[in-house]
Amino acid sequence: MFVYLWGYLYSNFFRFWLKWILRQLTGKCELQRIFGSSKEGSQRTLKIEYSLGLSKSKVLRNAVHIGEAEVEKCVLGIMKEKKINIQKDTSFKTSLQVCLLQISGYKKLYLEVENLRKVPYDSDNEEHEKQLIQLWNLLMPHENLKARITKQWCDIGFQGDDPKTDFRGMGMLGLVNLVYFSKHYTSESRQILSRSNHTKLGYSYAIVGINLTEMAYSLLKSGALKSHLYNLVPGLPQMEHFHQFYCYLVYEFDKFWFEEEPESIMHFNHYREKFHEKVKGLLLDYNLVLTLQNIKKP
Repeated sequence: MFVYLWGYLYSNFFRFWLKWILRQLTGKCELQRIFGSSKEGSQRTLKIEYSLGLSKSKVLRNAVHIGEAEVEKCVLGIMKEKKINIQKDTSFKTSLQVCLLQISGYKKLYLEVENLRKVPYDSDNEEHEKQLIQLWNLLMPHENLKARITKQWCDIGFQGDDPKTDFRGMGMLGLVNLVYFSKHYTSESRQILSRSNHTKLGYSYAIVGINLTEMAYSLLKSGALKSHLYNLVPGLPQMEHFHQFYCYLVYEFDKFWFEEEPESIMHFNHYREKFHEKVKGLLLDYNLVLTLQNIKKP
């Protein structure tokens, strides 16, 4: 209760007067002070995003909701609103543009990921079927499928003889992620598939892969991936960057699973949540970028 009350009072009263005092002392607005004291990346962009969102100025508040095409116009509007002379502060415009591109780009990326997630797997769609077969060929290059519907799919970790039923939760996003990892990190994906067949510590490779798609998606949706993406991309994050983060999760989860040595696959949810909490903890480090280490990137 006390924390909530303090947060309310700070946001609505104390913060305004603190900003006013600092402006009188430094001759700079809060945005200028952030650029002067924070290095490029998540630390700076998150502070800018927070400052804009709490501003009493409609021009500044709207800045966190604009699209990529509106960034330059918005920057000029903010400079006019805050009476910032571009001749005296030459880096302000460029720095603010980068931050707004990252903020708007994150929202755009989430919409793209969400739209792909909403596309159901359709066995009558030639492109969907092509990607599914590609997944098999990437993981099992020396074994041909005997039929489209076959128990062979269980060999790469699907639950039954037709994988389409396993994509219901994550739609085409789940398949696209699996194919991306198998295509760009082929040797690693085959190695992990082999490890997943361990007699004691084995797990269903494809099912776990789809589960990790849900994890990546939920972290993106909650905003937890902002620190990672703001550090990784000095501009607009793309779907490629989401796929790369998914690859990190697959690779790191496999290591985590074997290090933990679960009693059985029946305890999967417990260890999955433990791994989830570990990743969320890592994402709290504003200096961190979660990418695959010691692996040749595409």
